Amino acid sequence: MADTTNQAVILTTRQRQFLKGLAHSMNPIVQIGKEGLTPRIIETVENELAHHELIKIKIGSNSGLDKSDTSERVANESGSALVQLIGKTIVLYKPNPKRNKEKRIHLPKA
Repeated sequence: MADTTNQAVILTTRQRQFLKGLAHSMNPIVQIGKEGLTPRIIETVENELAHHELIKIKIGSNSGLDKSDTSERVANESGSALVQLIGKTIVLYKPNPKRNKEKRIHLPKA
């Protein structure tokens, strides 16, 4: 089960740029389809963030959702930072201190 303490993650511009670079070659892990933004999607996002820390989410064209509202809502409900919204692809980051130290993403200092 994912961590339910959803504290906002604040990123500096430098850290956001660093994460965008890491996310560039990634493929979306979560897809939002015609069912829209369901509690199950949020739970999946939280679980994937706990496992990967940095993920991409694709909003399907058949979802009927506004990409800006959806990206903010997913970030808020999952307690993660919105790194980037490019087209219908959302990039989210949430650090996981319980993750193996070698596998954690180490952000540049502010």
